[in-house]
Amino acid sequence: MIVTLTANPSHDRTVTLSEPLRHGAVQRASSVLSQAGGKGVNISRASVAAGVPTLAVLPAPGDDDPFVLELLAAGIDCRPVDHPGDLRVNITISDPDGTTTKLNSPGPVMTDATRAALTDALQRRTREGDWVVLAGSLPPGAPAEWYAELVDALVGTGARVAVDASDEPLRALVDGLGGAAPHLMKPNGHELASLTGHHGDDLEKEPAAAARAALELVGRGVESVLVTLGGNGAVLVSSLARGRAWHAVPPPTTVVSTVGAGDSSLFGYLLASLEDRPPADRLALAVAYGSAAAGLPGTTIPHPQQVDPGQIRVIDLDLTQGD
Repeated sequence: MIVTLTANPSHDRTVTLSEPLRHGAVQRASSVLSQAGGKGVNISRASVAAGVPTLAVLPAPGDDDPFVLELLAAGIDCRPVDHPGDLRVNITISDPDGTTTKLNSPGPVMTDATRAALTDALQRRTREGDWVVLAGSLPPGAPAEWYAELVDALVGTGARVAVDASDEPLRALVDGLGGAAPHLMKPNGHELASLTGHHGDDLEKEPAAAARAALELVGRGVESVLVTLGGNGAVLVSSLARGRAWHAVPPPTTVVSTVGAGDSSLFGYLLASLEDRPPADRLALAVAYGSAAAGLPGTTIPHPQQVDPGQIRVIDLDLTQGD
């Protein structure tokens, strides 16, 4: 079972252009896609497509809200927690070359009561051995330390916890690693750089440097760190293999949209983990899922038949050499 928390869900709208975006101009869209979204929701969508049991926990105005009804119609078991206020709308503008421009709104203010109800919902519905995914931005009103607090609360249930966060929530999580630590963290190169003092572009271009930076988090108690590097694939450092590291190289891909590719990569890792595959194979499936997602429009999540880990080249990294 994969239980997901989407603390700040959104109506995701993707506007696809037939020519590059021109600032200040009037342009016609070739298509507009709309979908109930958010990082946790995307992972639950991937779970349904792969036949993996999933449960999506999220705040919503009510059980009959169109967002919730859309998820239920897609086969996603959904546990909404009552939260007043309209859900946010995120807009992605996609250029023909795959470049994306995102306009994300903040979302409604989360009350203490809603946050407590979401925490309770996760604890009651999580069992030993489940993966719990805490993913995406936090809404206004939620403290930056909330993910760190949830890791503390959930590790006691025996569940495995994965976190995909950025900015202050990510920093607060890392600052609290002296206590409970998540089993998996999935930063991208720039997010990892913000934690370790490196330059984001350097980590995106140098997989070994990214792996050495990730090793710092493993040394502080995180079981595995999966770092996505855009077109350069991803690296994995894991204490499950005594701190070994790997770099997975994706096949040539015609990029249609990078939105949701990181979520798909995280799901690929979780799926391989549930199948008890070794760490290097988890990395290969993660990159295969992310690569497949990048070749699809909008936030489309790939089905397993669209994913081919056999095309992924996995390389052992030597972390004994300095930067």
